[in-house]
Amino acid sequence: MKSKMTESVNEQELKGQNIEDLHEELPQVEENSEETIETPIVEDEVAVKLEEVAAELEEQRDKYLRLAAEFDNFRKRTLKEKSELILNGGEKALNSILPVVDDFERAINTMEKATDVEAVKQGVDLIYNKFISVLSQNGVKKIETDNQALDTDYHEAIAVIPAPTEEHKGKILDCVQPGYTLNEKVLRHAKVVVGE
Repeated sequence: MKSKMTESVNEQELKGQNIEDLHEELPQVEENSEETIETPIVEDEVAVKLEEVAAELEEQRDKYLRLAAEFDNFRKRTLKEKSELILNGGEKALNSILPVVDDFERAINTMEKATDVEAVKQGVDLIYNKFISVLSQNGVKKIETDNQALDTDYHEAIAVIPAPTEEHKGKILDCVQPGYTLNEKVLRHAKVVVGE
């Protein structure tokens, strides 16, 4: 009898275990069913995120296109300003030279009628000084050559002659053509004769 009882108890335990196993499996099935229910929700969230990212991408693309267009306009405007500056850059200098040209024209008219050569010479000297003054106002300066050592950055030696004294060796003895600088940049080198 005990054996029958143990068998029935064992069967009940087995049945109980099977039922418990079924209960353990059921929540898993329910969890899986919840996941399938949540999947459309997750897909909706992904779709919303995707739309947000697409909108942000479109906004950034629009900003990029606007910036590229703005830069292109800036580049074109700068090129136009540069070309105008190159074409009309000398306008200020030329306007300051025009009064000197007027003085030369008056001097030429006066020379035809003048009998006093000394007065004409003084007039030409005044015009020359005015012209040099206009050049210096525009940044043009004459390169010094008197008793200067030869500096190849500013001077061009066109002849070398024996120096009259020892201290004149390597120095400029004569200037054949004066040189000029514009704002410290050489416009024309001074052509000089150097003692050796």
